[in-house]
Amino acid sequence: MKRGTWMVAALLAAAGWLAGNAAAQDSAGKAVYEASCIGCHGTGVLGAPKTGDSAAWKARAGGSLSALVSSAKAGKGAMPPKGGNAALTDAQLAAAIAYMMGMADGSTAAKPAAAPAAFKAAAPVAAAPAVAAPAATLPPAAAPVVATAASNVNSFNRLLRAPNQRNRPPAEDGIHDATNDGTLALQPPLTSFQDLPRSNAGNRVDWVKSIRESRIAPRADRLDEKVQPMIMDLNIVREVKGSMPDVVYPHKQHTEWLDCSNCHPAIFKPQKGANQISMASILLGEACGVCHGKVAFPVSECRLCHSKAKPATAAATAAPAQAAAK
Repeated sequence: MKRGTWMVAALLAAAGWLAGNAAAQDSAGKAVYEASCIGCHGTGVLGAPKTGDSAAWKARAGGSLSALVSSAKAGKGAMPPKGGNAALTDAQLAAAIAYMMGMADGSTAAKPAAAPAAFKAAAPVAAAPAVAAPAATLPPAAAPVVATAASNVNSFNRLLRAPNQRNRPPAEDGIHDATNDGTLALQPPLTSFQDLPRSNAGNRVDWVKSIRESRIAPRADRLDEKVQPMIMDLNIVREVKGSMPDVVYPHKQHTEWLDCSNCHPAIFKPQKGANQISMASILLGEACGVCHGKVAFPVSECRLCHSKAKPATAAATAAPAQAAAK
């Protein structure tokens, strides 16, 4: 089967779900994807089939769209039901899944409306070349993007590298000048990190615990080691739609490292309701993504931020315990 043909078959199988204007349906799928799916499928964290991964989505295209929608509704693996957005309808889930399948095939990578347009075509034979053509040109177009991201040490999610690429020696990390003799005199990260508390994310060091145990002492002033940091012990809770726990932003852990001016007002306005933050913007390297994924733990560690159970969930959990105590 030629590349692209499986995508046409999958979209044709979706006829019962995606009836109506093709461009509008694709736009709806893109909107749902960017609002609820990109957080995991955009990076492939926790085993989620990554957007654009043809092999991963081809394996799923063999089943019916109804089965995929049912799986998304129920939740699978680390994915919560409906991707954490309980308000999504079956049609919205179907549109988002079809959109991601189109992205994997390459038919919606450059022009989002392309895949539904192919789906709307009356004859599958005529539609196949339209879908296959962008797929055929995908590798050359994608190669420069991959190369650019890999060469940019500040690119988002640089901390999600393969195990053998983490904590490289200074001369190999892409940050230091490998032609400078002084670079070779720097202590390799694996050597300097070996006595610090361990973590399962990023560069595998629990930096917060390292401060608590006085293993490290970040300077508040570059020149004067006696200057003490201004630590603010204040938690900000951001309510999250859907079933995911709410986000807790702890100022204490951040101000132990950073001065307030690092974030305010350029990244976050210090005013309630003034900051519109979404996983889509974070994955674009904005808001929390300015640091997380670059120099702080990556977004694969969902529960480090989504750490506050919703009141309804807490109440439902407390009720049986109270009944048992009586």
